[in-house]
Amino acid sequence: MTSKLQSAMENLILVFHTYSGKEGDKYKLSKHELKNLLRGELGDILPASRDQIMVDNIMRDLDENRDGEVDFQEFVVMVAGLTVVCNEFFMDCDKSN
Repeated sequence: MTSKLQSAMENLILVFHTYSGKEGDKYKLSKHELKNLLRGELGDILPASRDQIMVDNIMRDLDENRDGEVDFQEFVVMVAGLTVVCNEFFMDCDKSN
């Protein structure tokens, strides 16, 4: 049986590759692919995904190597950061109850 963490890792990989490679490098997300991923996967918790200026800012922040695309490592950094923020939010909610 696969552990929850293994499943989470597998899902991260699957989600990335579901959106990558539709245009250009199949191992990277173009700006358009990133926008689709943000809207499709995080639209409920990241309303900024609907704002093109915010998507441009997210792209610029994630694109560490400045190649105009987001590779898997850059994507995972985003997911980890959002996960930390969500965890802090829920911890704060618990403290207020």
